[in-house]
Amino acid sequence: MCYHDVMTKNLTIRLPDDLAADAEAVARVEGTSVNETVKQAVIEAIARRRKDPGFRASLRRIVKEDQELLERLAK
Repeated sequence: MCYHDVMTKNLTIRLPDDLAADAEAVARVEGTSVNETVKQAVIEAIARRRKDPGFRASLRRIVKEDQELLERLAK
């Protein structure tokens, strides 16, 4: 997946010290930035969820609820 030439959004995350240290170690071993390491972890987490049938069912339910709400508000 490529995210070049797209809008970006800055996020602040708070990690426990040990998790932050682990992320820094992974980034250093892989020769990347902590930002790139965390971004890749989020990409992989989202890809796993997209393949999860339970997640997909929950997502469809939320989309349906939101659609119903938007239709009511549009009246």
